Amino acid sequence: MAIFRPNGANNSVSLFFFLISCSVILDSCRFCKVVEAGNTPNYRDALAKSILFFQGQRSGRLPPSPAQQITWRGNSGLFDGQQAHVDLTGGYYDAGDNVKFNFPMAFTTTMLSWGAMEYARRLGPQLPETRAAVRWATTTFLKCAGATPGKLYVGVGDPNADHRCWIRPEDMDTGNTARAVYSVSPSNPGSDVAGETAAALAAASIVFRKVDPKYSRLLLKTARSVMEFALKYRGSYSDSLGYAVCPFYCSYSGYKDELLWGAAWLFRATNEVYYVNVIRSLGANDGTDIFSWDNKYAGARVLLARRSLVDKNKAFEDFRQRAEEFMCRILPDSPSSTTQYTAGGLMWKLSQSNLQYVTSITFLLTTYSKYMASANNSFYCGNQVRVTQSTLRSLAKRQVDYILGANPMKMSYMVGYGANYPQRIHHRGSSLPSIRVRPQPFECEAGFQPFYYTPNPNPNILTGAVVGGPNQNDFYSDDRTDYSHSEPATYVNAAIVGPLAYFAT
Repeated sequence: MAIFRPNGANNSVSLFFFLISCSVILDSCRFCKVVEAGNTPNYRDALAKSILFFQGQRSGRLPPSPAQQITWRGNSGLFDGQQAHVDLTGGYYDAGDNVKFNFPMAFTTTMLSWGAMEYARRLGPQLPETRAAVRWATTTFLKCAGATPGKLYVGVGDPNADHRCWIRPEDMDTGNTARAVYSVSPSNPGSDVAGETAAALAAASIVFRKVDPKYSRLLLKTARSVMEFALKYRGSYSDSLGYAVCPFYCSYSGYKDELLWGAAWLFRATNEVYYVNVIRSLGANDGTDIFSWDNKYAGARVLLARRSLVDKNKAFEDFRQRAEEFMCRILPDSPSSTTQYTAGGLMWKLSQSNLQYVTSITFLLTTYSKYMASANNSFYCGNQVRVTQSTLRSLAKRQVDYILGANPMKMSYMVGYGANYPQRIHHRGSSLPSIRVRPQPFECEAGFQPFYYTPNPNPNILTGAVVGGPNQNDFYSDDRTDYSHSEPATYVNAAIVGPLAYFAT
């Protein structure tokens, strides 16, 4: 079942609001001593596993070993696109289901690409694996953008029908019915999904610029085209596609943030003033304390703030200021904080897969910390609290360490990492016997009783998967039916790759 949030606005309640009369330097997290980790986390091991996870989410024809290390998976979705007489094979299943939603898949790809370029050296031997994870998605986006003139394909699989079944991805190809295909067009626009797709392609073009120039140029060319489509034909894909994307991945925050995000990435990829003019024309000044597959404002501001901090370009000072306002909404000791924290020190946003917000925001914390270090910069929250790069780093480390086991449950929320991790994740392929073990296909509802409702652990380990996480009381039930907490998703993992690389060296 896909993960969604009820709105993209700032709706958190401040838990740690107080006034400070004197200047205080925040150089450590106030929760760091709440839970002591038994051992220093093995960030490099967690990093490798976080990237390996994407192999378990692959759709399409899988490569032979060693390019496919999660061997309990098999080929799937080989007829995707057939309903529209096009080839839409490949890409990723978003979470624990068998649907390909391009909106969160594109955000996943953008974040993986951002991590690959921002932390390239720190990724070390995992850089080629990260590139491979990016390419698996972008090659499908190229198909989606180029298959039919005037259309952008944005999804495969009816989510409502899919969620009535509990079958493996490999079982979908046993019938003769082609999967539903969804697209946006000039008459049925989708500026949000198109803007995010453009961002993903533009970001990926930077990742491949030196190692595969021809592929990089194709990605950038397609990104330009998709961005123009997003700008020219304004409208939300939620309105155009309705039940096919809602409530699963509605664009709750509207499409302006994706236009800003897409233009910011095209500016990063091209340095063309045209995209700066697009950015300025949007007037996207909304305040926020969230960053996710739905709401991109904070990410765009951090990305553009790099021009001010690293490139010393004063024309982007306003984006630096907006990025710092966001940080002040996140930091627990800031007088303008609007972010709650659990007793165990975990950032808390919403009960539906809270770790998706934790990993995405943590990525911004480590990345902005890098920019600040480059510029030897600090800033103030409310003219009272001085924030240094170590302030952001400390909070980011606390969140990563919590996910890896430094929490009241003493549990790693990454499958396959550590001695104690989730055993009953909400994931079809992981919970059902592998096609290698049971070649016979499962019928639609046949998997529910013996494999969905069973208290037994999943037979297949989805190594590296980060689940939705504990509840607001730092408790995790390890219940497969509790998808809000036990379901992994590509965008949860994509955002933690960068921070893990940051702390791995």
